[in-house]
Amino acid sequence: MLIVKTVLMYLLALLFIAAGVNHFLNEAFYMKIMPDYIPLALHRPAVIVSGIAEVVLGVLLVIPATTRLAAWGIIALLIAVFPANIYVYQHQEVLPDVSPTMHLIRLPLQGVMIAWAWWYTLPKKPAVDEVGDDAGSPPQTS
Repeated sequence: MLIVKTVLMYLLALLFIAAGVNHFLNEAFYMKIMPDYIPLALHRPAVIVSGIAEVVLGVLLVIPATTRLAAWGIIALLIAVFPANIYVYQHQEVLPDVSPTMHLIRLPLQGVMIAWAWWYTLPKKPAVDEVGDDAGSPPQTS
């Protein structure tokens, strides 16, 4: 299970790094999905800051000393951008090339991503050889 968790951690990190870089390569896309209730003057700074945050959190996720902190950061970021996903679902004309079904699927997918990141907030369980031979054994009575 440790191998699966590690591989999935690197995959999550890669997804976040790629998404963050994409904020700079395809800024216009992210500008379009900014909710109209956020002041226009804040749209570009929000796109840039969220892109930087995604890259940084993706990198920090794979560094053992910062994995848990990065996972909490990813959860916070996913919650923070969720209103934009709702906005796009409610205003599908913003991304007309994407089917309404895909807009709808993206909403619960955000919950899956949060659960995925949450997995990395849990403390590591010590390996058997790290805790000794009798760890977890009931106390011996004489």
